[in-house]
Amino acid sequence: MSHATQPRPLADVRVVAVEQYGAGPFGTVHLAELGADVIKVEDVRTGGDVGRAVPPFQQGDDSLFFETFNHDKRSVALDLANDAGRAVFHDLVRASDAVYSNLRGDVPEKLGLRYPDLAHVNPRIVCVSLSGFGMTGPRRAEPAYDYILQGMAGWQALTGDPDAPPTKSGLSLVDYSGGLVAALALLAGVHAARRDGVGCDCDTSLFDTAMNMLTYVAAWTMAPGSSYEPERLAYSAHPSIVPFQNFRTADGWIVIVCAKEKFWQRLVDVLGIAHVRDDPRFAGFAARRANRVDVVATLQNALATRATADWIAALTAAGVPCGPINDVRAALADPQTVARGLVTEIVHPAFGTASWIASPVRVGEPPAQHRRAPHLGEHTDTVLRDLGYDDERIAQARSQGAFGEGRTVAEVTQGPQ
Repeated sequence: MSHATQPRPLADVRVVAVEQYGAGPFGTVHLAELGADVIKVEDVRTGGDVGRAVPPFQQGDDSLFFETFNHDKRSVALDLANDAGRAVFHDLVRASDAVYSNLRGDVPEKLGLRYPDLAHVNPRIVCVSLSGFGMTGPRRAEPAYDYILQGMAGWQALTGDPDAPPTKSGLSLVDYSGGLVAALALLAGVHAARRDGVGCDCDTSLFDTAMNMLTYVAAWTMAPGSSYEPERLAYSAHPSIVPFQNFRTADGWIVIVCAKEKFWQRLVDVLGIAHVRDDPRFAGFAARRANRVDVVATLQNALATRATADWIAALTAAGVPCGPINDVRAALADPQTVARGLVTEIVHPAFGTASWIASPVRVGEPPAQHRRAPHLGEHTDTVLRDLGYDDERIAQARSQGAFGEGRTVAEVTQGPQ
């Protein structure tokens, strides 16, 4: 079979996604890029996924925010609180591998999205919940957002300059990491279900994810007899390795990382300060950490004499890990971004061109083309017919309110083409 005709890695996986906004859709968009049939279940009574209304670049039931997280998916309009809508949902579950949601920790039980609620419909179904705090614990019923969790899990206390207020990351890294954790759990669950014939619950949370990503900082803090207290360091410096931070140049900023002794030796040669090798304050990791202020000052004085591009060229040629501190436009135009084909473009009916960054999860050949994000309920009719519904059955479900009170399938699926 040629690469041109070989199915995508997850072409035989169907996911029913009761998802919204960022964290949940971020997880499933990677599955969609890998070929999974991701069917978004949206409630027309509330306008569907709230991401559809996020400005700027918002028009009708679509936005570039929504496009980023939902391209290559299909949308079905269903009212899960309605008996007829629930019956349609169960038909979807019968024909799917996983039910995926990112709702408050107490909501999967209320909506019947857990394995005990759906095992009688499909014993092999894998039920993935990505909530703020998980489906257990005192905070299970509380809403949670990335910014809140960056504060609660200690991230903000670790980020920013020493004299600055607690600072969040410039991106919603808890949301995005949580989405990837949920997607990984889903794949593991589906693998086990196909092997054993029995599905399961995957109870993942943003809080768990944020706490897990404390990694070695948590280990150092919890070490027996430890008095270690994490601290914020100037210029985004690493807590234990020097130099491993940002530096000013004559015209901007550069990041230099000497995670191995050989990099340090190369660095001092490039900077023209090889004489520091004879200084005991600079001799080895422990000495440089103990004398961080002197080391950084010495390097900073040298680096301030030339432009960033000059230093990048010289340091790269010498094999010293480094990079410029780009703004977003510069990052998008970086030759490596271009060479890797990371910017994906499609012609969009509302925005002319919609662009996003391709998934970094590469398995085999990348997809030859992408689909724009779906309009609210755009694929309701198609998906129902895939399940074996005929016109009469669709009309009956509609009359019973399965697709939202007073809305026909045509009304739900209409939109700019």
